Amino acid sequence: MHDTIVAEGLIIPLVAGIITLGVLAQLVAARLQVPSIIFLLFVGVIIGRPGLGWVTSESFGSALPAIVGIAVAIIVFEGAFHLEFDRIREAPGAALRLVTIGAVIAFVGTSVAVRYLIGLPWELSFVVGALLVATGPTVVTPILDVVPVRDRVAAVLETEGIVNDVTAAITAVVIFEAYNPAASGEGIIQGFALRLGQGLLVGAIVAGVLYYLLRYVDLSPGAAPRNARLLVLAGALVSFAAANQLASEAGVAAAATAGIILGNLDVPYKSEITNFKGDITLLVLSFVFIALAAQLPPQAILDVGLGGIGVVIVVAVVLRPLLVFVSTVGDRFTFQERLFVSAVGPRGIIPASVATLFAIELRTAAEELGNPALANQADLLLGTVFLVIFATAIVEGGLARYIAEYLNVIPMRVIIVGGGQVGRALAERLEDRGENVVIIEEDEEAIEQLRNEGYATVIGDGTDTEKLREAGASNAKTIVAATGDDDANLLVSQLAKSKFDAENIIARANNSDNVDAFEELDVRTISSAMAAAWAIDNQIERPAIAHWMTDIGRSGDIQEIEVTNDELYGKSIREVGPMLPDACLIALLSKGDHDSAEVPTADTVIKEGDHVTLLGRRQGVRDGMKFIDPD
Repeated sequence: MHDTIVAEGLIIPLVAGIITLGVLAQLVAARLQVPSIIFLLFVGVIIGRPGLGWVTSESFGSALPAIVGIAVAIIVFEGAFHLEFDRIREAPGAALRLVTIGAVIAFVGTSVAVRYLIGLPWELSFVVGALLVATGPTVVTPILDVVPVRDRVAAVLETEGIVNDVTAAITAVVIFEAYNPAASGEGIIQGFALRLGQGLLVGAIVAGVLYYLLRYVDLSPGAAPRNARLLVLAGALVSFAAANQLASEAGVAAAATAGIILGNLDVPYKSEITNFKGDITLLVLSFVFIALAAQLPPQAILDVGLGGIGVVIVVAVVLRPLLVFVSTVGDRFTFQERLFVSAVGPRGIIPASVATLFAIELRTAAEELGNPALANQADLLLGTVFLVIFATAIVEGGLARYIAEYLNVIPMRVIIVGGGQVGRALAERLEDRGENVVIIEEDEEAIEQLRNEGYATVIGDGTDTEKLREAGASNAKTIVAATGDDDANLLVSQLAKSKFDAENIIARANNSDNVDAFEELDVRTISSAMAAAWAIDNQIERPAIAHWMTDIGRSGDIQEIEVTNDELYGKSIREVGPMLPDACLIALLSKGDHDSAEVPTADTVIKEGDHVTLLGRRQGVRDGMKFIDPD
């Protein structure tokens, strides 16, 4: 009784301490540019049962499943909210195969490995196999934050994480309930369909209600953004709780469904909602990962022994590459991109949370039935799942950036030195076109503003070689010197020419008298005075196209791109025109330099190395670029 009172008295400082450690782990991870799950798991092990023993299963009593459930609802909803259909369209075939054929390969292969290497019964082996299908946004999103891969690569990883989180959790629960002596079993197919269907229905209803409230109900003009944020948070919890009342783990499907639907609708205050939910997710993620890792019995991972290491190798080295290469066959992925996706499959919150709850249920059943074998199986289940989580998070998550750089799957960057009005306006336009932009700025207030606006930044002096290298100048397509100081711009241009092999070096000349100094370096130079004169001339002589080209939110676009689709070599403009998307045409053709640019005739033949300038509607031009340059 005394121990219970002491535990109750310590619960508030315990929770506060865990959250504080979690936030610190997030900060360290952000600094080192690695997924935070690595540090969160280590903190949990250190303060939990395997380490100091400050946090155990008794620390939260019977409240742990409820705490984990709330956390999972927020995390899954937030991840799904970011999954836009436009991104999925980048690689729809590969994404679909990853969550179907790929998931089946992972499920069956992992289950067989667990059965023969760990020795668990077939039913529990299939439970572990189902759980370890899930990757999840909690581990994939932090990787993509520090590894800016092409959209098609990010799309398949994000889609796989969200969808497999849902199906893996439901499949594992259905199989586990069929095995658990304390549960009333039901047909596996029936149980899966029931939970998935109920989750989809509840999630769709909640998303519809939220959309109506956000779009058509006055949320109080003075506090509308705040009320919108709170309303969406409440909706995430309601969808999870309502579906879970109908069937266990149906809440995961409901939260994911509500998030995907709402995230793809045009709702007010979307950016505020996204930022708010991101902050809440970081807090609950920090808490729940540490709390779950702390539940791990000291001997659980040791008990799985060499068999557990064998399962890790099968999951990460055999099955992952197999399912990725099968799922991406016939798509536009390069061999290096397939290798990268194969190397990035860390497991996250769903396997950790559901496995912990399963282990608690099995231990309870073991005590009630007097069956110590069930308790041993609970430890093996938990140890196997957490060993795979630890191994994949540390190796795949921690090395993801280095793997990406080695495989050269990070698109070439545009580095802008100078985050003032010119640099920020240029970055806005380039990012709107899908470029991978990094801004170097030494003013801390400007850096804070840029980061708040979502730009990738490096704080420091852009004339410092190491700062340029830190920003990725070694892998830069274009380096732009855009500060208000011509001396600094000249030095940046010199360093870019002598130290880095950028395709394009462009400098801003604030004083027209300095243009000759830049051009002596063979640097493309934009004089502020001449730029203003060109803009005014355009407004006088060609106002319609001037407005069309300078409006960020325009419906049209103009882009120059190198022709790499070898199917087009030797074809005339007349033949290529009908192959382009609607509302997209070839306006100019050049050999890659502005001096050779010309308006092509219908009989002009496209050759290898040619550059074409596409003009048309925004989406048509984007689709045309992917056709002209599939890589």
